[in-house]
Amino acid sequence: MASQNSIPSLDCYDTALCIIPPKSLWPPIDHLRSAYDPVYKEWPPHINIAYPFVPIQSLPRASELIVSRLQEDGSFSEFDMDLQIRLQSTGHYFDVKKNKVTFFVHDQYPKRVSQHERLRRLILESLHATQTSDVRQLYMTVGQGIGLYDPLNDSVIEKATQLPTTAWRIDKLYILIRKKDTTHFDRGIFSQMKVWGEIDLGSLTLLTMRDPIGFYEAGMTDYSADDRSTPAPAPASRPLTRLPYTFCPTKYKWQQIDPATQQVESAPESFTVSSYNVQAEFQYPPTRARYPIIVQNLLDGKALADILVLQEITDDFLSFLCKDIRIRENYPFVSNGPSDQTDIEPLPDHTNVVVLSKWPFSWDSLSLPISRKGSVIVRFSNIGKQEGGVFMPTILSALHFTSGFTDTSIEKKKIELEALINYLSKEYKWNPWILAGDFNIPTSLYTIEKAVKRKEINLHSRDDLSEFEMMLIDSNLVDAWTFSRVRYGDLPEPDGSSPDFDALGGEQGATFDPTANGLAADTVPDNLSWRPQRYDRILVRADAFTVTGFNMFGQSKRTLEADLNAENNSDASSNGQMSYGSDHWGIRCSLCISAGAPDQPPQIGNSLMPVEPDHTLSPLADILELTACLSQQSEFPSDIDIATRESALNLLKEVILQDKDSRNRGLPPYVIVPVGSYGLGVWSTTSDIDCLCIGPISPDLFFALAIQRLRKASSRGVKIFRRVDAQPGTILELGIGHIKVDLRYCSAASIAETWPDALTLPPTDPAFRLPAHVLAKLKPIRDLYHMRRTVPDLAAFRLAYRLIKCWATRRGIYAAKFGYLSGIQISILLTRVCKLLSHNNRPASTPTLIATFFTYYAGFDWKRDTVSDPFYYKHVKYVRTAQEPMAILGFHGPSVNTAQAATASTVHVISREFKRAESLLCPFKVTWSKFLGEDTGAMEFLKAYKTYVKITAQFWGVSLERGNSFVAWLESRCVPLLVDLSKQVAHMHPRIWPARFVNQDASEDDSEYEGYYLIGLEMGGSKGKPTTKEELRAAVDRIHAAVSKFEAETSADTKHFDPRSCWMGTAVLPRSRLGGLRLDSRDWGKYTAEAEDDDLGDSAFWASIEAEQQSEPQARKRQIVLPIRPAYDGKFRPAGDVLNRLRWDQDMDSGDYIVGYEDRFAGPMERSVDSWKSETTHEEFIPEHRILYFKRKSDGMIVWDRAQRCDEIFGTGVTSRKRQAKG
Repeated sequence: MASQNSIPSLDCYDTALCIIPPKSLWPPIDHLRSAYDPVYKEWPPHINIAYPFVPIQSLPRASELIVSRLQEDGSFSEFDMDLQIRLQSTGHYFDVKKNKVTFFVHDQYPKRVSQHERLRRLILESLHATQTSDVRQLYMTVGQGIGLYDPLNDSVIEKATQLPTTAWRIDKLYILIRKKDTTHFDRGIFSQMKVWGEIDLGSLTLLTMRDPIGFYEAGMTDYSADDRSTPAPAPASRPLTRLPYTFCPTKYKWQQIDPATQQVESAPESFTVSSYNVQAEFQYPPTRARYPIIVQNLLDGKALADILVLQEITDDFLSFLCKDIRIRENYPFVSNGPSDQTDIEPLPDHTNVVVLSKWPFSWDSLSLPISRKGSVIVRFSNIGKQEGGVFMPTILSALHFTSGFTDTSIEKKKIELEALINYLSKEYKWNPWILAGDFNIPTSLYTIEKAVKRKEINLHSRDDLSEFEMMLIDSNLVDAWTFSRVRYGDLPEPDGSSPDFDALGGEQGATFDPTANGLAADTVPDNLSWRPQRYDRILVRADAFTVTGFNMFGQSKRTLEADLNAENNSDASSNGQMSYGSDHWGIRCSLCISAGAPDQPPQIGNSLMPVEPDHTLSPLADILELTACLSQQSEFPSDIDIATRESALNLLKEVILQDKDSRNRGLPPYVIVPVGSYGLGVWSTTSDIDCLCIGPISPDLFFALAIQRLRKASSRGVKIFRRVDAQPGTILELGIGHIKVDLRYCSAASIAETWPDALTLPPTDPAFRLPAHVLAKLKPIRDLYHMRRTVPDLAAFRLAYRLIKCWATRRGIYAAKFGYLSGIQISILLTRVCKLLSHNNRPASTPTLIATFFTYYAGFDWKRDTVSDPFYYKHVKYVRTAQEPMAILGFHGPSVNTAQAATASTVHVISREFKRAESLLCPFKVTWSKFLGEDTGAMEFLKAYKTYVKITAQFWGVSLERGNSFVAWLESRCVPLLVDLSKQVAHMHPRIWPARFVNQDASEDDSEYEGYYLIGLEMGGSKGKPTTKEELRAAVDRIHAAVSKFEAETSADTKHFDPRSCWMGTAVLPRSRLGGLRLDSRDWGKYTAEAEDDDLGDSAFWASIEAEQQSEPQARKRQIVLPIRPAYDGKFRPAGDVLNRLRWDQDMDSGDYIVGYEDRFAGPMERSVDSWKSETTHEEFIPEHRILYFKRKSDGMIVWDRAQRCDEIFGTGVTSRKRQAKG
């Protein structure tokens, strides 16, 4: 054992002898250290005299030796000591072994440096230690980095250079020892250097501490524990410690101001908050090519706000931003000043959070555990609410969480979010909160599930990502984007854009989108991350604010500018190129201060609770298993299917519209948009494309012109199958290649002229003051756009829709013509569930959405309750009639109930199937494949009833195309039979299977076809009582009578029924006599005959135009002699009709015609037909009543003359009389 007088060795890393500046000088140094020094808060700002130092048990002996040597020297007495230090120079050194760079500040004044060296030499001599030649002068570490060539090294050195000079008189030496800090392990602080003793250089005395004293004790409040006890009321209303900067125009510099000295406007009732991650530059010197674009984005009308939160702000960008006078005018107050002003310290980190505002505020920086990331806590004295007679100011947390997608980074994010929420809950429990910034939480389920499958993250991390959302919900925080989208709608996807069939959910509203933003694509490491993520959010306390709007900005490319101020203009080559401002989109929300409880539609009541399959127990929770199951059912189209349909739609537009540049040529605008399943993005390989054309001409003229153009495109694979004149309008059934297309038309010029903006207008807008039949034609596209704009997560919605539709098809309840479910009805049912789940910000994966859907509708009272969008219909005023056993309300009039075809029998079947589905799903033991079944629905149907009505259809000796038309017609006749059966027999529920059966041994090679429609008959007694024999006998008689009547009426229809080639028969049979049947698997879609010319009606339309004169009254009319008008008073086509025919008739070249018109100032003028503007809003619009004539260029002939009433285009007016005379 060493003797008491032995000299201790300097080899202990748990002790140190150092110089520590006064605590008042720490803030700017710790500001920088908090970002770059890994031992920040383990060590105070310090200058090591001896480290490593002596073992802890040797500290008393070493201290005595040091004091004794200094007393012996005598130069450090309190009378003549003047030991100063002035840290104003920067430096760094590289440790090759550790591959570590240390950044420091030091004193370079020779006289002071000499004194410092002398002090250290005396101390080392006292311990008999020698000073090696490589020992550097005294310095203070401000940061550390990895690698000599890290691009951030220059940035750290620059920040250290911008630190204000730190100077003080050295009056004490501190002896530190390391103490384990178990209370802060979760904050990443495993130990702290604490004061064991002090050596006073004035009195040359030693003071030791009974218990070692830490330097950061007051600031070490732990917010990571789950303790939410009520805090003292003081912090809720007191100002924070840091002050904002504002620009003083008289001094032309930035200076800090005390918000209490500023005159602040009264508390606003509403305000806006924006957040934008500007994407920091990591090279040095930084390129500034994107800076002007970022500033333009911030000044854009979509971005300007009352409060602006910016992330990834560097010193260089902040200095650039603060020079812009427009920024200073819109945001007078900034949390940090520009570091290029000499008296302002640099930002702590390379990437920082900065808050700008139109109102003054106070703020603090909150360090988050085990992370270099933090949050800026801002207090606004003029925004808030009254709580118990006390004004509670609003607290804004501007944040930027740890990036990355690993188990470690996810754990860090969870700790950061938990610490932040716990801090706010403790310090500001009763205050209104706003959380805004880059949460860096992955939201794409595709990314998450694929990462789990590839074992890049574990199951615990996946659960943590779900827990993030629950933490926000439990804190009563509302996501502004979700709230706004569900209630007010978001911008829909572009028309004709193909949905992303790989998306599994969580990508709607993405602010980081590598698929659209090249800057984002450049930052993602691999294809797994190549998915949109909603990283950026604004959240508010539900009881304090109501979200009134939300939008994104920064989504337009702008021109890059060369950085003329850069020393090395490396970005000059990018000058003139187009670029986004950042790899993130910016977000902005509008808020209204709530007086009390959050606003909600009255019909919501209690929020719908999700039914969530357990990941650890249920195969239903596996979303990848769900998608694999749907793929096996061919519910997802292939890339070839997608391309084929896109080509078909483009060809249709080309054939119908022909001139894509019609608006520029002054032609009336036309638009063709997909509706139905294709428009909603839920189509499968068996789906048709439903299209709606909107234009200014009449339906008769449109279809006449369309048929003419479609016929001419027959060589390109375009076929016209038939024309259907039904409510609400005519449908052309087309074939483009092997794709079936249904084309409808709506005459609504005002909608076409303002497309697509018209669809974002509220229903009460004057633009929709249109006739009921026009609104009925617009309803499909208006309802479609409403769902696309307001469904919280379209990808999850689409996946759920596909499974529900597949299930309904397998169970025989997907057939609107029979009164079962239709695509729009499934969409509305699912929309309601999606929105009810989102009411409390509850995240709903597709499995959760599906399970909740079936549970909700299994218990739904269809007879009493109405299905509607709870946020569209705040007060449901719809009153159904006795003939409406089911009410599923669409969104726009005139006919809002989409289930008017439903009957009591079909509703009974649908309700029973929902209950069956719930019973399968609730134990969560079944797989998705077993849930859907393999055609088990049809087989169960064949065994479910004792009695069936069997309708047999046969045809022979004709083409399959004509045979298909016959059975399709017969199928349509089954609907009245179902209605009649329900009427004839009370309390009976007839159920038809919506597909044909054939015999088990039937073959496609058979020369004759025989198929069957089956109706199962379920008998029920009155009010639940059993049916008596007499009642049953009477019911059977009525059933036979109804069936016989159906057979007789069907056979008597000579237009569709030809006994020479087809036959139909009916029979009421017991189950045992059905025989061996199976579903008809033949693809009848390819057996569709083209329509005959006489069936399309266009020739009749053109003939009617030519024959209009024949229908005019023949009686002579009293002639009035006018000098400029001929004596003939017959029908004369107006100029507008002539103009439309010249433009749209394929046989006429519009470029060969001139319009003569009367100018109000210049008199008669001429211009080409192609340049004539017909839109009333166009600045060159000329009313048609000022058209004088039309002239053909090629021969100079006047083909239409208003004055002479001569019309060579249609042959009306005087021209028709001449033709009659010739006839």
